[in-house]
Amino acid sequence: MTLMRRRFLALFWALSLCAQAQQSTPPPPKLVLAIVVDQFRYDYLTRFRADFTGGLKRLLEQGAVFTNANYDASPTVTAVGHSTFLTGATPAMSGIVSNLWWDRAEGKTVTSVSDDKTKLLGGGDATGSSPRRLLVSTIGDVLKMSGKGGKVIGISLKDRSAILPAGHQADGAYWFDGLTGNFVSSTYYFTELPAWVREFNATRPVDRYAGREWLGHQMPAAAGPDLYSSVDATPFSDELLQALALRALVAENMGTGPKTDLLAISYSGVDYVGHRDGPDSPEIHDMVKRVDKLIGALIDAAEARAGRGSVLVAFTADHGATPLPEVTQKRGLPAGRIVWNNYRIEVERALNKKFGKGDWISFSSDGVLYFSADPIPGKKLDMAKVQEVAAETLRAQLHIARVYTKTQLAAGTAGEDQVDSRVRKGFNLARGADIFTVTEPYYIFNGSGTSHGSPYEYDTHVPVIFLGSTAIKAGSYPGTIGVEDIAPTLATLLAIKTPSGNMGRVLTEMLK
Repeated sequence: MTLMRRRFLALFWALSLCAQAQQSTPPPPKLVLAIVVDQFRYDYLTRFRADFTGGLKRLLEQGAVFTNANYDASPTVTAVGHSTFLTGATPAMSGIVSNLWWDRAEGKTVTSVSDDKTKLLGGGDATGSSPRRLLVSTIGDVLKMSGKGGKVIGISLKDRSAILPAGHQADGAYWFDGLTGNFVSSTYYFTELPAWVREFNATRPVDRYAGREWLGHQMPAAAGPDLYSSVDATPFSDELLQALALRALVAENMGTGPKTDLLAISYSGVDYVGHRDGPDSPEIHDMVKRVDKLIGALIDAAEARAGRGSVLVAFTADHGATPLPEVTQKRGLPAGRIVWNNYRIEVERALNKKFGKGDWISFSSDGVLYFSADPIPGKKLDMAKVQEVAAETLRAQLHIARVYTKTQLAAGTAGEDQVDSRVRKGFNLARGADIFTVTEPYYIFNGSGTSHGSPYEYDTHVPVIFLGSTAIKAGSYPGTIGVEDIAPTLATLLAIKTPSGNMGRVLTEMLK
């Protein structure tokens, strides 16, 4: 064989391999839909599957469905779930330890997105919100930094649910203001609301729900704050979110440009209804059927703009829900309600007896205590001993399964089982509580309705489904995964770096 022929064949094979590689690499999506349904337990997919006709039906039939996905950190609350979704980071890394906590440096209670340096836009004269307390980057942030990202927008009823998934470099985040009935934002993103949002608010879409009834729940008859604060625990709230999301797709030209856009939307209505009525109520059944249709319509609208096969969908929930204790009791299982304030009083009594009278607690929330930096001025107490006295007092109370101290969690001596691991991953040294309490299963700190937040399966087990890329193998995947695995998997599908605080793995089992 001549030298020239050998070179020709080598060039031919190189070009052939290059062509094959190009054919096997799917084009990047034009639009990512990052969808969360707040307080959507995994078993809603199985219990109500026969009722699905919309987006959930399509996700289950055409997507990669992970049937054993859990949050690997506690508390399982809204801010923690939404921050984990597109960062891949648990609170130990993200710094989002709860919906609200005591900030030791600022000496006050803060929320996961409160920001005194911003102003609310579209609502009253109030402080705004931002992602500045989130210590890590999101998929949207990495998309932007890679040069491959277009618009990144977050939408929800709640500020934290709109802001945390969208990230630091988002083009906007919008949430509902229960005082004015407007969708609002903050000066973190821009100096005034975009014209399309102002125009949307001017149509007063929420006012059309005045006097409406849903499954025996009657809306106030007149437009105003009473109506606006009542709409959240109805399907009307998710209809409002959907209307804004569909408007955002058009107004922001999402899914039509040369770069990948990202719309993060969190449907909040199921959470509000679930808190009030519980996961076994007819209201929840109806809410799930309705959100199925909304998700289907959203995907259809996105594909109408970007083209089928050009929309990548990632679907999950931020946490599950505990059954109503009364329902659980009727099933013959132990369950009940705990008055946390009584336990807090017992802790203060024990500390006063052991160390002398002091101003012990800076912040107390269900199962959580933050101690004052100097409870008895001048006494220079050993705070590790203070924590242990408080912990022992709580361990002696009824229906308390475990109590962790800040000192114990910081030293990594909290044990090795799944509950211990989830509490450890939910602990951040700078922001974590001095005392973190886990109840026995099915016991909650609420006087009515139900809640979530525990490290138990009914609060941690949520859907994780991917749809829309030719790189995804549709089917059911029963292996154990964490919600933190969504972000690195999306990064792989988008051919970008993983977010800075990622603690998850790429779900290679679903990739072709």
